Amino acid sequence: MRRAIGQSLRIGVSAHAVSLLRISRWRGEPVTVLAEHAFAPSGEHPFDAIANALRALLGEQLGDKSVAGWPVSIVLADDLTRMWRVVPPPGAARLADIEAAAGFRFQALYGEAPAAWQIAGDWDAAQPFFAAAVPRALLAVLQLVAQEFKLHVVGIEPHFITAYNRWRRGVKPGAWFGLVHDNLLTLAAIEADGKGIRAIRALPMPTGQGADQYWLGQTLKREALLLDMDAPELLQVCGSAPAAWSKATEHPAHIPCAVLDLAQQASGGGLSTMALLARGGSRA
Repeated sequence: MRRAIGQSLRIGVSAHAVSLLRISRWRGEPVTVLAEHAFAPSGEHPFDAIANALRALLGEQLGDKSVAGWPVSIVLADDLTRMWRVVPPPGAARLADIEAAAGFRFQALYGEAPAAWQIAGDWDAAQPFFAAAVPRALLAVLQLVAQEFKLHVVGIEPHFITAYNRWRRGVKPGAWFGLVHDNLLTLAAIEADGKGIRAIRALPMPTGQGADQYWLGQTLKREALLLDMDAPELLQVCGSAPAAWSKATEHPAHIPCAVLDLAQQASGGGLSTMALLARGGSRA
């Protein structure tokens, strides 16, 4: 596959599927779905299953030489990652101090040893910041597959981060931000002044018709109560959100919801859930 100027690849990775997109910034179709591959999750060796699915995606569909040298961004489903808020300890002055604080907070929240995770953050010794973690074993298999197919990895990010960075300037005062993928709502509770995120929550959604406007309103109000915040006036959401959420509210328990990426989804011509994951925060 010959690469034109301005083209790159994006790979979406979840626990049960992978997808491959070609992004073109200046000519041709902005987004082209090249291949998707579903697989059975493995409880004992989940990351090996992901690696084998990527090999099938890249090898069987395209051939190992056709993608050599291409830059690729990898977007990870949020249930493969962890994101949390860190309060720096009093008197913190070194990077090691706030890295340790992030590790302690991670272990307290998730009950797992931080050594098995690669942690990155907006390190700040003076004010609270957010950190994200990806299993080291998952990063290792992603890098290995990239080396096998001679791909140049330019970034590996959680889905939520790609989406929030894309849409953050469009979030209105008094609104919270949400991302829906694969029956998971990743929610950013944003301060009333719009100057920062209080918390990030990954919330499983009920299946079928259970995730209706009433469920959404009650969920947002419960999270606000837990965080000692006012409930949002609006939820601005992207991804595969239920269509019912954006209907006119008819009950006091409902909270209005607006779809940020409606035009992007329409231009995508009905992209699959995995294609939307791979597309992430791309402006194409």
